[in-house]
Amino acid sequence: MRFALLLFILVPIVEMTVLIQVGSKIGSLSTVGLVFLTAIVGVTLIRKQGLETSMKAQEKMRRGELPAAEVAEGMMLILAGLCLLIPGFVTDAIGGLLLVPPLRKLFAAGIVVKLMSSMMAKGTQWRSGAQSSYQSHYRSQTRTDSDGEIIEGEYVNEDTDLIDKK
Repeated sequence: MRFALLLFILVPIVEMTVLIQVGSKIGSLSTVGLVFLTAIVGVTLIRKQGLETSMKAQEKMRRGELPAAEVAEGMMLILAGLCLLIPGFVTDAIGGLLLVPPLRKLFAAGIVVKLMSSMMAKGTQWRSGAQSSYQSHYRSQTRTDSDGEIIEGEYVNEDTDLIDKK
């Protein structure tokens, strides 16, 4: 929370300082034009790369794989778009770096690893605590004898491609 507040205060100060310095070197009209140009080019690139990332994620889901890297890349593209739409050169530089596919994949891989490790850590806490009481309750409710009737059958899953049906 404190980090977000610090960013909320420092980013505009840094951006205004850089905009004033650049404006004094190349002129105010050129500076404003350059800020608009970076926003337009950034939105165009984000739209193209976002569509590609979305297509890769859909292809992975069709194959039954988890599109974790693509979701993380999508989050990076959202952050890049936000940075490019904020007027200023510092945030435009950050957004531009996130638009470079190898760098974005590197950041996305780091996010996926951190997310997976935190989920695994939370999962071990859950298993050792709440699940043990749940399992003991569930086991007492289930039948342990094997006298039940077995019904054999076949099924067809017709809802395999939910994305195309919506």
